Amino acid sequence: MTLLIIVITCFVIILDTSQSCHTPDDFVAITSPGHIMIGGLFAIHEKMLSSDDHPRRPQIQKCVGFEISAFLQALAMIHSIEVINNSTLLSGVKLGYEIYDTCTEVTAAVAATLRFLSKFNCSRETVTFQCDYSSYMPRVKAVIGAGYSEISMAVSRMLNLQLMPQVSYESTAEILSDKIRFPSFLRTVPSDFYQTKAMAHLIQQSGWNWIGLITTDDDYGRLALNTFAIQAAANNVCIAFKEVLPAFLSDSTIEVRINQTLEKIIAEARLLDVLKNVTFSDGRNSFHFDAHGDLNTGYDVVLWKEIGGLMTITKMAEYDLQHDVFIITSQEAKREFRKLKQILSKCSKECSPGQMKKATGSQHMCCYDCVSCPENHYSNQTDMDHCLLCNNETHWAPVRSTVCFKKEVEYLDWNDSLALLLIALSLLGIAFVLAIGIIFTRHLNTPVVKSSGGLAVCYVMLTCHTLNFASTGFFIGEPQDFACKTRQTLFGVSFTLCVSCILMKSLKILLAFSFDPKLKTFLKCLYRPVPIVLTCTGIQVVICTLWLVLAAPVVEENISLPRVIILECEEGSVLAFGTMLGYIAVLAFLCFVFAFKGRKLPENYNEAKFLTFGMLIYFIAWIIFIPVYATTFGKYLPAVEIIVILISNYGILCCTFFPKCYVILYKQKTNTKSAFLQMVYNYSSHSANNLALSHVSLNTTNHDTAVTNLSHNDKAAACPNSNHCLAQVFGIGRENAMNVPKTLRQKRSSSI
Repeated sequence: MTLLIIVITCFVIILDTSQSCHTPDDFVAITSPGHIMIGGLFAIHEKMLSSDDHPRRPQIQKCVGFEISAFLQALAMIHSIEVINNSTLLSGVKLGYEIYDTCTEVTAAVAATLRFLSKFNCSRETVTFQCDYSSYMPRVKAVIGAGYSEISMAVSRMLNLQLMPQVSYESTAEILSDKIRFPSFLRTVPSDFYQTKAMAHLIQQSGWNWIGLITTDDDYGRLALNTFAIQAAANNVCIAFKEVLPAFLSDSTIEVRINQTLEKIIAEARLLDVLKNVTFSDGRNSFHFDAHGDLNTGYDVVLWKEIGGLMTITKMAEYDLQHDVFIITSQEAKREFRKLKQILSKCSKECSPGQMKKATGSQHMCCYDCVSCPENHYSNQTDMDHCLLCNNETHWAPVRSTVCFKKEVEYLDWNDSLALLLIALSLLGIAFVLAIGIIFTRHLNTPVVKSSGGLAVCYVMLTCHTLNFASTGFFIGEPQDFACKTRQTLFGVSFTLCVSCILMKSLKILLAFSFDPKLKTFLKCLYRPVPIVLTCTGIQVVICTLWLVLAAPVVEENISLPRVIILECEEGSVLAFGTMLGYIAVLAFLCFVFAFKGRKLPENYNEAKFLTFGMLIYFIAWIIFIPVYATTFGKYLPAVEIIVILISNYGILCCTFFPKCYVILYKQKTNTKSAFLQMVYNYSSHSANNLALSHVSLNTTNHDTAVTNLSHNDKAAACPNSNHCLAQVFGIGRENAMNVPKTLRQKRSSSI
């Protein structure tokens, strides 16, 4: 019986399509009366028969191209309604239906919609214009359809006037989820958003990024194309070409999905609200409409495969749109998925970690070259658009790196070979200082020790040298605030004290061997040993104190190097550092000038010459230090200053004390009082003769007979002062001076 009904119905439809539409009833494809009417829109025919020219009369054209799939969907609707009518679900209420053929055309669908909106039980089928349709009774209460999104959009905009529920079985355009524009639209299929997302996900899992796209020239195809393009770009998939086909060649020709049958039907009142909250099941899954009117279903992933000349369609997986995953149910499907990954569909070879993509001349983002990440950049994934920057303060990375490496903290460590060498030299210097102190203590009363200023001055200078050598230890090891503040201050003050003592000795030597009366008087007034030393050292103490108070050195991490962090002492103020060193240089220059003027001493007493040479070593070392220190960076920067300190300290120590130690240890015969007195006599006689001869040469034209008296008188005047000064410099007392020949015995002053 059912088969007969189907055949008859088909026959009626075919007859209807062979004639033009004359009345509204002729336009109806299938109808059945009832208390509550439900409209249906199905594309039973593929297209309208169009003339060669544009339409000349406002009439519905003939439909051609029978679609069996849409016809089966219409029968499914009829069957569902008949099942409900034959059940006790709606006791005393019969559902009727009016099903129209849209012919895959918006025009035919709009004509059918106008009849849906006409008044119920009205002799004239008209749509009345009203401001409020709340009490309006349309011909049908709900509409099933349409299939195409383009048709559903047009129909939904008309049904919005009366908020008549519209449930589509195939319209998947993403825009239909907008409840502002389509408030009464519902559907039993997912939105194209999820469909295109699933497609892009599947393509990405297959390892493809170079594909072509074919779509239909209608709202469904164009909107799906735009959505897929966005999803593909998000998954780094490029569309090599896009082909848009006419709408009548759409995938409706291969559509096999039949609309889900409604198992619950709702009453007439508040139909739209109830439909939005309805839930039904197929025995395995539960379905409902979400806030956008979309059904919470997914997709079947099918594989078209030719076997033995026949095309077979195999279900491979299900796509769960809520969790964005593919559910694979069989091992065969897994193998098929693995085969998909073996198919290469890429424009360029993927970039490995440590590389990044570089755009080529192609307009497609999937066509690119792979270049290595530069230094201090990395990439840890394949096909990264750009390399990530390492934190330059704490990390670094070589070229083509996949990770960032933590920078090593470096400083002049105690285990460093250069540091060990410098410490050994400092300890050797301290050993020399101790040895010199022992030698001078054991030979305290010898003329050499006394001529050095006495044991007190020697001890002060030796202590300064010890502190200078010890200060180098603060330049080695992990920098600490205390070490940074101590090392420069300790060196500056101790070295200044040492140079101040040398300045006092240089001034003393110049005073002892000066024969210029005016200069001698000036030097006598200037020569105050203790005030000179205290004043010179006190000025340096003030400089260092201001430095520590206003801009003290601090520990700093130098991150300028690419692979290491240099832990170093930042001097705080370059001006203060330069002032400290500059002040020492000024004192050293004064020492050099005074020592140079008194360099012509007796043959066995050359302290002034050695002081001059020691100051030259100091100047050379620190002049070289300035450019080297300014251009050196890294953990060995403190070693530069240590080397300069050692050179200058060794230079002054050796030039000041080593000659005296040599005389004490190896020329003991010359280190006696009588030997020194004889040396004083010889030097004084030589100096007096030179002075006399010089004076005679100036007066020889006046009185030749006066040469002898003049020489005798000048010698008598010069020699006492010279002998007295030399005796004091060499530490010889009044009682020893009595041993000098009578020609040298004169009244002496105690100026020194």
